[in-house]
Amino acid sequence: MAYVITSVFLILLGWIAGSAVERRHLRSLKKREVANARFLVTDLRQCYGHASDGAELIVAEVVIGSDYFKSFLAKIVNIFGGEVRSFQTLLTRGRREARLRVLELARDKGYDAIGNIRIDSAQIGSMNMPMACVLAWGTAYRRADHR
Repeated sequence: MAYVITSVFLILLGWIAGSAVERRHLRSLKKREVANARFLVTDLRQCYGHASDGAELIVAEVVIGSDYFKSFLAKIVNIFGGEVRSFQTLLTRGRREARLRVLELARDKGYDAIGNIRIDSAQIGSMNMPMACVLAWGTAYRRADHR
């Protein structure tokens, strides 16, 4: 009986705490995306417009872990089959965060554009506590035509 109560308590705690952390992170992402909206980002291999001298590879990585509630739901969905949306939001948050980190690193170094941006992800951890590792990289440059 104590095991069941402890398990339910941990699942509820994971749901409450995980939801709060996720909402706060999503608000932070939105705010930072608005702040970086004018930064030129493209996945084209060549620079947009004319690039001035001096380009640099910028790399950022993020590891985001799941909470107990999402892991519990994933196990249930795994039994019945279907789409695990909670893990999709985990990956989406990771991709957005990694992309923003690349932009912020480039801006801190004085660049105003990122070309050939790429994002890759991998699952790390176990099914008990899955985590997503997201790696983003791109070529930072200064636009010669930028005013």
